[in-house]
Amino acid sequence: MTEHYKKILQCPLFHGIHEVDLPHLLPCLKAFTKTYEKNEIIFLAGTTIHYTCVVLQGSVQILYEDILGNRTIFGNVGTGELFGETFSFFQQEPLPVSVISNEESLILYLDCGGILTTCSSTCKFHHQLIENMLKIFARKNIFLNKKIRYLSKRTTREKLLAYLSDEATSSKETIFSIPFSRQELADFLCVERSAMSTELNKLKKEGILDFHKNQFRFKNS
Repeated sequence: MTEHYKKILQCPLFHGIHEVDLPHLLPCLKAFTKTYEKNEIIFLAGTTIHYTCVVLQGSVQILYEDILGNRTIFGNVGTGELFGETFSFFQQEPLPVSVISNEESLILYLDCGGILTTCSSTCKFHHQLIENMLKIFARKNIFLNKKIRYLSKRTTREKLLAYLSDEATSSKETIFSIPFSRQELADFLCVERSAMSTELNKLKKEGILDFHKNQFRFKNS
């Protein structure tokens, strides 16, 4: 586990905690790691989970697939980021989504009970973990509110512009990248890929947007 300490500390859950403290903290959280191949299922919709997970290497995708095979992508989770925390803390509710590895990925599992409950050693780190977890919940709530805003737009064009505008603002760069392929972006925005491609090409012809693969630029920026 020691070779992964620096990657663990990249996760917002461990902000304010020093590397020298991890050998004492991780056993309290019953931590262990597991490696997944590309497209391997980490969590399957309908199951109940007891662990919060951190991506130490690679990335994973959170998606919903209905009985007809239609996919909706809720987002990608990259290195240093957390997933599964909401449903691990509220175990009465089964997962409505699946989590799948985008590539070969190394995942750190943490027992959610160890985060909330002070152990017999009364480690001082638990208060910091709880504070960090509350901040993570707040950030994810903001993200979900953004996605609701995208999906509430009436047209594919409006959804695209709302999402890409937020990505451009967040990156603070003239040229910015998004974490989705064309099909994944269509699934994320809940639109048809062909209709989305048509709108992207219109935006390009109108001189509003330029793009190559997953890199974009607003021409007036």
